[in-house]
Parts: sequence; structure tokens; C-alpha cells
Amino acid sequence: MKAGNISYRIVKDKIFKYFIIVAAISSALPLLFILYYIVSNGISAISWGFFFELPKPPGEIGGGISNALIGTIILIVTSSAIAIPPAVLLGIYLSESRNSMVSNLVRNAVEVMQGIPSIVVGILVYAWVVEPSGSFSTLSGAIALAIMMLPIISKSTEETLRMIPHYILEASLALGVPYYKTILRVILPSGLSGILTGIIISISRIAGETAPLLFTAFGNPFINWDITEPSNSLPLLIFNYAGSPYKEWHALAWGASIVLIAIVLLLNIISKIISKKWEVKF
Repeated sequence: MKAGNISYRIVKDKIFKYFIIVAAISSALPLLFILYYIVSNGISAISWGFFFELPKPPGEIGGGISNALIGTIILIVTSSAIAIPPAVLLGIYLSESRNSMVSNLVRNAVEVMQGIPSIVVGILVYAWVVEPSGSFSTLSGAIALAIMMLPIISKSTEETLRMIPHYILEASLALGVPYYKTILRVILPSGLSGILTGIIISISRIAGETAPLLFTAFGNPFINWDITEPSNSLPLLIFNYAGSPYKEWHALAWGASIVLIAIVLLLNIISKIISKKWEVKF
């Protein structure tokens, strides 16, 4: 009877194991089909000129996405410069002031911000920045993306710093190190992996956002280095060209989709490497 029970349990264990494997493969299949469809439609558009040329007018074959690539880089750099310093400081405050009424209110506000739809952020920035300034701009787009980055970075910073034992802070203060130096030179370096991971994840999140940029950066058929003027980006280019009646623009949209997916995939791989290499261990 005992041997029969053991055999029955082994069979159930194997059935459950195979069920988990099948479920995991099934969940990955939609992603693989999407990637295959995008690559099969867009790979023909990829060339050296695709990365270094401007889009051609309708009816002309060829062209590239250089304006969207440069616009995307400028948007990411500008929004990161706006969002990272206050987000990290906010994460430090929330990790150090864990039970105060103000910190609880701020923490709840950050959690609510994470759930705000991106199009709502775009409309708000349009009302706050675009309308008063009288024109669309790269800066207004970066502000919208920075608002979306802020809760992700601050939350990851808070959760990472909470993992650091409190006795490390106490030991540093006991040695006479000022509080601000303890935070900057002891606590922050200890949680660097989690902070960097949160920053990279937030960048990968905003890299594919289109809705906020429709109301802010707006788009530009040329390369623009002035952040006070409109600029293009990969999501905007895909949105505008995919809905156009021109086959040449459809090809550019498919190719830009491959580039955007590759950027997001690369950022996620980098975040995984950083989190494993500099994992918080005590």
C-alpha cells in the first residue's frame, strides 16, 4: 500500500510538472508569434540607410528613421535628467521615514501615479506646459515621460534601500559620519543595483510610449536638436506611418517596430545583468 501511494504521488508530481511546462510555453507563444510577425514584415526595411537617412516623401522608395532615433534619444536623456534626481531623493525619504503620516501620504500618491494612464499624463502636460508656452516641444514630451518615470524609480529605490540592514546606517553614524554623507557614501552605493535596475526599467517603459507625445512632442519630419521645438520619436513615427495609406511608410513603420523592440529588449537584459551582478547581499 505504501509503495502504491508513493508511485501515485510520483505520477501526480510528473503530471503537474509537465502541466507547468506546457503552461509556460503556451504563455510565451503569443510573444513569439508577435515577434515573428513584426520581424517578417519589417526586416526588409532594415539597412544602413534606414538608420542614417530621413524619411522620404510619399511615393519615393527608401528613406530612414534617423530623425525618430535622435528624437527618442533626446527625449530619454532629457526625461531621465528631469526624473532621476527627485525620484531617487523621494525613494530615500520614503525608506528613511517609514511610518510618518506624511510619508504614508506620499507613498500612496506614488502608488496612484503608477496607475495613471499615459494619455492622461499627456493631456495634463499639454494643459500645464504646451498651452502656456504656445507650442509643442521636446521638453514638454520629456516632462510627460519624466512624470511616468518618477513613481517607478522612487518605488524601486525605496524597496531596495529597505533591504539594507539598519545597523549599517547606525554603524556609520556611530563613527561620526554626518547623516548626508552616510546616505550618499554608504546607503546609496549599497543599493546601487536596485536603483539602476529601476532607472533602466523606467526607461524601457517610456521608450515605447506614444499617447503622451501626441499632445507634447507632436512629431517632426526633420532632425531637431532644440528641445524647445517639436521632435519625432520611434513610437510617434510608428503611429503616424502605420496609419498612412502609403506602402513605403508602412515598411518604415515595421522596421521602426523592430528597432524599438530591440531597444526595449536590450534595456531589460541590461537590467537583469545589473540586478544579478550587484545584488544586495548582507
